[in-house]
Amino acid sequence: MFTTIITAVVVLVLAYVLFAYNSLVRQRNQVEEGFSDIDVQLKRRHNLIPNLVETVKGYAKHESGTLESVTKARAQALAAHTPAEQAQAENALSATLKTLFAVSEQYPDLKANANFLELQRELSDTENKIQAAYRFTNGVVRDYNTAVETMPNNIIASLFHFTKRDFFELENASEREVPKVDFKY
Repeated sequence: MFTTIITAVVVLVLAYVLFAYNSLVRQRNQVEEGFSDIDVQLKRRHNLIPNLVETVKGYAKHESGTLESVTKARAQALAAHTPAEQAQAENALSATLKTLFAVSEQYPDLKANANFLELQRELSDTENKIQAAYRFTNGVVRDYNTAVETMPNNIIASLFHFTKRDFFELENASEREVPKVDFKY
């Protein structure tokens, strides 16, 4: 009888460990998927920028400083490796894009260019998708970190080397806004 109780307790503990481990693996994979989704959208954004820069170049030849800043910020964003580096580089890129769109205000022909308008629409759409990916990723990171830190999962997380993940953070609220350009004359 005593052996049966001990065996039942051991089986229950092992079942819980298995359940908790599988849950942590599932959550870790969701975190990885979230960061992958952010990467996909950021790559889309990065691919749109050279076309946008080339379109602006044709109309605003003396704005080379702004165009170089955008190109440099894009290169830094592509070179970022950690979520913190990536967030910082993307914040800088957003700021340079705002400058680029401000420059475009000075060129009515550019503002009317169909290619420029399409690129701007695609970039705006991509910015919205990036924001959605940020929210999704940070939600699953929050859930994963909570599971890793709470009892008794923290014991299992420690045994199997599950560690907390960093959130993908933007610097401030103004950086969260999609660059807007008013095309009215």
